[in-house]
This record gives sequence, structure tokens and C-alpha cells, in this order.
Amino acid sequence: MPKGRCIGIIGANGSGKSTLLSILAGVKKRDGGEILWQEKDIRENAKEYSSVVGYVPQENPLMADLTPYDNLFLWFRGTKKEFENRLADPDISMLGIQSYLKKPVSKLSGGMKKRVSIAIAFLNRPALLILDEPSAALDLPCKMDIAGALQRYKESGGTIVLTTHDEIELDLCDSLYVLKDGILCPIEKTLRGNELLKHLQ
Repeated sequence: MPKGRCIGIIGANGSGKSTLLSILAGVKKRDGGEILWQEKDIRENAKEYSSVVGYVPQENPLMADLTPYDNLFLWFRGTKKEFENRLADPDISMLGIQSYLKKPVSKLSGGMKKRVSIAIAFLNRPALLILDEPSAALDLPCKMDIAGALQRYKESGGTIVLTTHDEIELDLCDSLYVLKDGILCPIEKTLRGNELLKHLQ
């Protein structure tokens, strides 16, 4: 898979998009086939593969009783000083989480939680980001902040695989696929509106 690319996946509800991404992330076991990373099946080098993947599931993965700061530090591989420096890096700061890092997650809005979840995925500078509808049900400013952070990640050479129906995220995609009846089929990445809808029916 080329560096600095975004692969988008669309599909009707229940088509298996979330299941596919959780398998690609190594979270869920697959029934068959192969998933290759650097010419090796991810089952053979699971530890190495997990160290290069950042995964954002559709549901909220944060520990509600902790602060965003604590949730982030739990996932960070490095020292406290390195962690503090990392929080100030542009790809993290672009997500706008600094003002509520010390608030309990239970008191954050859905958009705030999603920003923190994406920051966790960015935290250890993964080579591959796997995102399940990262901006679903979020307001426009939040969508734009997330899209900006993802664009910056792409420009730094990172690879993204995401499921989405959001036009802002579709515009990030270098290639687009539709998942239907368990099969991924390439479609024109510029399709929008009714033309895109036809592929979901």
C-alpha cells in the first residue's frame, strides 16, 4: 500500500464495514484469507503490526472515569516528558483537545470524545490509521478539524483506511471502494450525491 494515501470504503448499513476494519486493525479474528503488511501476514507478526496501527472504532473507546490526559498517557509508548512534548505537536494540537485535557471524559460531548479518540490513534505516530466513520454525527467545525488533522497526517506520509459517507472525508480519499455482499469493488472517487447512492442500493 503506497504511503501518503487515503483509501475510503462506503457501504450500506449492515454491509460489514465495521467488521472489516476491526479485522484489518487486528482486533477481530478473520475466518479466512490473508491480510499482508510488508509482505507478511499480520497473524505472523502481530506485535510488530500492532505497533504501526492506529485504530479509531465507531464506538467510544475511552475510559469514562479518567481524563483525556490519562486516557492518552495510557496508550503512549515513552516517558512522561516525551508525552508532554508530543501533546504540543501540530497533528495533536490541531484536534483542539488542550482546553479539556483534565476534565473527566464522562463530562465531555460526543465531538470532544471523538477528538480524543483520534488523538490516541495519532499518539505513537503510526504508519497506518484505520478509522470507522470518524466524523459521523459531529458538527461542521469538528469535521473540519478532524479532516485537517488527517490531511496533515497524509502529507507526512501516513496511510489511512476509513469508512465514511461524509463528503469532507470523501474528498480526502485517493481511492474509493464500495463493500457489497462481502466484496470490495473500486468505484470512481469523485462520485457524489445520487451517483454515489446508486452504488449502495
